Amino acid sequence: MDRRSFIGMSGAGVLGAMAGGAINLNGQETAPAELGLPEAQDRGSLRKRPNIVLFMPDEMRADALACYGNSVTKTPNFDRLATEGTRFANCHVQFPVCGASRCSLLTGWPTSVRGHRSLYYFLRPDEPNLFRYLKQSGYDVFWFGKNDALAAQSFYDSVTYWDTGSSHERPTHSITPDITSMLHGKGGDRRDDLDYSIVRSAIKIIERKESDRPFCLFLPMQGSHPPYTTPADFYSMYSPDSVGKLVPPDLPKKPDYQKAMRRHYNLDRMTDHQLREVRAVYYGKVSFSDWLMGEVLEALEKNGREKDTAVMLFSDHGDYAGDYGLTEKWPSGLEDCLTHVPLIMKAPGGKSGHTVNEMTELYDVMATCLGLAGVQAQHTHFARDLAPQLNGEAGDAGRAAFAEGGYNVYEPQCFEPVSAVSNEYTPKVTLENKMPETVSRSAMVRTRTHKLIWRSQGQKELYDITADPGLTRNLIDESSSVAIKANLQIRLMEHFINTSGVAPMDKDSRSSPPFYPTRSDIPTTGWQEQILDQV
Repeated sequence: MDRRSFIGMSGAGVLGAMAGGAINLNGQETAPAELGLPEAQDRGSLRKRPNIVLFMPDEMRADALACYGNSVTKTPNFDRLATEGTRFANCHVQFPVCGASRCSLLTGWPTSVRGHRSLYYFLRPDEPNLFRYLKQSGYDVFWFGKNDALAAQSFYDSVTYWDTGSSHERPTHSITPDITSMLHGKGGDRRDDLDYSIVRSAIKIIERKESDRPFCLFLPMQGSHPPYTTPADFYSMYSPDSVGKLVPPDLPKKPDYQKAMRRHYNLDRMTDHQLREVRAVYYGKVSFSDWLMGEVLEALEKNGREKDTAVMLFSDHGDYAGDYGLTEKWPSGLEDCLTHVPLIMKAPGGKSGHTVNEMTELYDVMATCLGLAGVQAQHTHFARDLAPQLNGEAGDAGRAAFAEGGYNVYEPQCFEPVSAVSNEYTPKVTLENKMPETVSRSAMVRTRTHKLIWRSQGQKELYDITADPGLTRNLIDESSSVAIKANLQIRLMEHFINTSGVAPMDKDSRSSPPFYPTRSDIPTTGWQEQILDQV
């Protein structure tokens, strides 16, 4: 977008957005949708509401950041954001796969509320989402990056302007032969990367002067998502020997999918050094995302936006990155390396350098953004506004985090069809269709000290996080763990009792409509008796 296009978008285009419409990728104004959500209560206060930047690198586990205790990685911009804002040390996602996690993020709903369990079920126009609330309350909502959250028809009344960056060509890389490690050769220049083009689009919004309306920038980037490759100057930033000890493979009492993944992907043929290569490049991807974060923070400063803009860093889930001898993720996998993600927030007037050690959940982002924008949600949700923590308060010491995973054979619509992929993901999709029991439904409850993973099929798991942060010793059958297992089972059951079956806000009339005969063969007299006689 050049400046002329931006002036047009910020002027006449935004006026269309104020009327409830949207501007699509081609700059065409779309018709407003009629969803019945309320407009902002106070239009005159728009200038006082903060801008919001949601920086979301895909597949970034929390323990890959220096400010989360990693002694190897260099993440100065993430660390700086934590120093200037609030770092949530124990944030967990609601589902370990992109689409389902993002649907929870934008609604404040656990997956079980509406069944967004795979990559084929996104938020539809009849479902709430954070961006529609913001847009209809007066925000310009800009989306730069991949989707995996909204159904196509939901963009028009939820997003002012969007660009997935699909036209940006990425360089090709060599693939490790005969091993599905997803480890590719190094990329090119950092400024030729798709994620950099996304950040450049975001900076143009930050630089604009034509609008006095607050903006929300959503930046769902490739981030740390496989394949494991990154621009050349980050690719070899870490050596395989520097990354530390990986969680070993083939541990006892682990779910069947771990061994099946290793065998089916040929990962069981990889040496420890090769797995460390994966981890080293993964860390390079994290540092590249950190550099991109620095570009955004610098743009906010240069344009005087750092004092009126809330910035949030988070990810939709983590990545095995060599742990347990695995790569990528698995739909029913609920290990901490998949569920524990960074969450760092900096808001105008918030406390600096604050750390919240109590449990939080990723969908708290939704409630926190609505709170900053002064918008009241019009649906029942379970996310918490983290404003007290942004102001320096501690979290809820008794809180637990919950997550779900997988899908079962009775819901074949959730399985990814093998015909839909012809790349490194083919073994993954083939495995879940060939051995559906490996991807069966699972649920997790996580406290600061313990994690329970319950599966309807397959291995159940219980871990003492304090003594065993790598989740290497499954205590599910240990007599010494009976009490804690029972306690966590109750908490998991109560979670589902309290969050299942969310009713809509509007109510149906209990009366019946008037009956009018419509059949042409019904006589004009005595028809009531005739119909009743046929019953």
